[in-house]
Amino acid sequence: MADTGVPAGLALDPADRRPPYEQLKHRVLLGRADGTLPAGTRLPPVRRLAEALGLAANTVAKAYRELEAAGVIETRGRQGSFVRAADRTEDLAVQAARRYAEETAGLGLSAEQALELVSAQLRRAP
Repeated sequence: MADTGVPAGLALDPADRRPPYEQLKHRVLLGRADGTLPAGTRLPPVRRLAEALGLAANTVAKAYRELEAAGVIETRGRQGSFVRAADRTEDLAVQAARRYAEETAGLGLSAEQALELVSAQLRRAP
């Protein structure tokens, strides 16, 4: 599924007796817990994921709605749905990292330059 832009960890198990939307919710929770879907990961749009998994769009939408209601993912309008951190501290760090990435990109810095700058600052931090 890599060429569809769908994270491999979201594949469903046909032998699993749970409904597909429950399996999908479980896969997202598992991915967040084991690091395969770290905080800030953009999830595929509902239709694309539904097509890749052979599901109805409403099935994926239901899973996304329930994950959002549980605070596991957040939807940012047209930007898409993103995995949230398991705790508030990590969530705030992801938000800060996003702001930093946007600002350094706006300054014309490459990702490598931005990473070097933040690494240097982290080494100097108390």
